[in-house]
Amino acid sequence: MIYDYENKILQVKIVYYGPAMSGKTTSIKHLFSYFNKEDTLNSIDSTVGRTLLFDFGVLQFKGSEWSLKFLIYSATGQDFYASTRPATLNGVDAVIFVADSRANCLHHNLRSWNELKTMFKNELYNLPMVISLNKSDFESKQEIKYHEFVMKININQFKYISANKTVATEGKGILDAFNRVITFIFPELTLKMSITN
Repeated sequence: MIYDYENKILQVKIVYYGPAMSGKTTSIKHLFSYFNKEDTLNSIDSTVGRTLLFDFGVLQFKGSEWSLKFLIYSATGQDFYASTRPATLNGVDAVIFVADSRANCLHHNLRSWNELKTMFKNELYNLPMVISLNKSDFESKQEIKYHEFVMKININQFKYISANKTVATEGKGILDAFNRVITFIFPELTLKMSITN
């Protein structure tokens, strides 16, 4: 978190993290679309539309005295670009972990989660975190049982964590995940601010 006392701006970094093809970029696109800022989102894509390095955009809200500036990133999930992920996470204030809720993706989710845990070690337990179980529109028999993933990551060890279901392709649950992580960062804050240009 960076305080700009001269301009009264508080800068916060949030990273969307998770395995490849889980819906990180789609989640961010819907978030920015909600605030009519989709044109300001920058993505470095491959020729087949996969994120090469990261997606990046800024959402800034005007408060009564201070402004909040959210730097939103997504870390690439592709193994080939794994070396870029630590740099994307550098200085992060909160993580939205986008898991693919299809049952056959449990291994990929856990591998990505364990990588995150390896990078942060015990600091991970104090990091504000929201787990978005994305693609929850699939039939229930294909879906990871909520408690199965939560038990495997020992969710009770975390200070600030919650989980929600999302359908990124339809924008369902995306704003809720963003609001939840902000509530963890700023417990006393009520987001009734107007977005700035």
